[in-house]
Amino acid sequence: MSLKIAIVGRPNVGKSTLFNRLAGRKLAIVDDLPGVTRDRKFASGRLGDIDLELIDTAGFEDVTDESLEARMRQQTELAIEEADLILFVMDSREGVAPMDLVFGELLRKSSKPVILLANKAEGRQGEAGTMDAFRLGFGEPVPVSAEHGEGMADLYAEVVRLFPEAGEDTEDDNDKRVQLAIVGRPNAGKSTLVNRLIGEDRLLTGPEAGITRDSIPVDWIWDDRAIRLVDTAGLRRKAKVQEKLERLSTQDTIRAITFAEVVLLVMDATHPLEIQDLQIADLVEREGRALVFVLAKWDLIEDPQARLKELEEEVSRKLPQVRGAPMIALSAETGRNLERLMPAVFKAHDDWSTKVKTRDLNDWLAMAVQRHPPPAVNGRRVRPKYITQTKARPPTFVLFASRASTLPDSYRRYLIHSIRESFDLPGVPVRLTVKSGANPYADGESRSPGPSRTAPRKAKTSAAKPGAKKALGAKAGKPGKPSRPTKSSGFGGAKARPTRARPVSGRKTPARPSTRRS
Repeated sequence: MSLKIAIVGRPNVGKSTLFNRLAGRKLAIVDDLPGVTRDRKFASGRLGDIDLELIDTAGFEDVTDESLEARMRQQTELAIEEADLILFVMDSREGVAPMDLVFGELLRKSSKPVILLANKAEGRQGEAGTMDAFRLGFGEPVPVSAEHGEGMADLYAEVVRLFPEAGEDTEDDNDKRVQLAIVGRPNAGKSTLVNRLIGEDRLLTGPEAGITRDSIPVDWIWDDRAIRLVDTAGLRRKAKVQEKLERLSTQDTIRAITFAEVVLLVMDATHPLEIQDLQIADLVEREGRALVFVLAKWDLIEDPQARLKELEEEVSRKLPQVRGAPMIALSAETGRNLERLMPAVFKAHDDWSTKVKTRDLNDWLAMAVQRHPPPAVNGRRVRPKYITQTKARPPTFVLFASRASTLPDSYRRYLIHSIRESFDLPGVPVRLTVKSGANPYADGESRSPGPSRTAPRKAKTSAAKPGAKKALGAKAGKPGKPSRPTKSSGFGGAKARPTRARPVSGRKTPARPSTRRS
């Protein structure tokens, strides 16, 4: 088994930076603003030859009321309870703060092994704070720099000292998990839905909008199938996103959609299908992911049957590219209709992974062309010849046809909708590429590399000998045809008589004055 490590400390000491360093990639959002992390964030990591299960936590706040900071403290305490080892991070440049002393007392009561890390210890600015860390009572601090990767060897030595068996080989978990991302606008009920599905208060919830900032993965088992739920931050319209932190959260959500297999678009049932919901659905389709609509807070709707039918028709009209995608109306607060969600998710996942036989595809193509032939472009009709599926997830097809570049987009959309209807793929993004075969008679595409069979051109006549003069009055003939014979050309056997040279200008030469006396 992997060693479960919780990274704890007060706000803005570099916990998320260390989390990303041990995970080997940027998973947690890092910013200079204190309190960026709010939920517990899990990831797999590695330190030398030790496999780690990392838990990033929120900055510790000494509050116990009903505020958001108190709920963040509860998440940190849960991480301490379930961890095997605690990494207590402090800022070596600021020294020991009063909040570090309060948090140190809490860690001593947990009876869990603790390694004290003096972060930001690069250079000489952190020497005084590192020495000051001895008064926390956790032994010699380990100076590290999570930003630059310094001190990782010393951290490895401390982990091996506390857990000598940690470096042994562990069994690999080869279970293929279904990647399920939950997206939507802020305060739509995404985190509440995740908590209801897994049966525990794993994520922070509340009436405040925008509580979730990171994409939080949660591993879950449903009906003996491994699932990774990814709760994401709410997506607002691009024009309203001004702060740097919200831009980072938006990028993290889009990244979660890119790596997901099925996406749950959670909408508030009291005002669903707004412009932002439509844009998110279009983004999911362009990324090629299976889509399931979720209408949360359904317990607040009057006349639910009529309202559900109305919303389904509205989706078909406004989003024809995902027509037929399942729509589940539920209430995460009360658990109403929650049992319908996961069967719809796995139905969408199976459709998204569908592979169709080539023979069935070509039988369908013949029927589709017979029912609606391709239009004629510039007086010549496009002729579909052959179709095959190149890959699944999403289903991708290649159609070979003559004059493929002239096939209208309207006919391409007709073929895609016909594929969905004929092979029962409702709401699944389908990719169709149209190609034309190589022309063997085009330049450079001959069937055999042998010599060309075209007749050679007639050789040009040799140039005239030097010193030869062109006879005056001879007309230049057209290329490829002999000139008309003249008397001076020598044709017909007659000799050319010498002619007297005439001035070029055509003017008469003035007569010389006579020297003869009269």
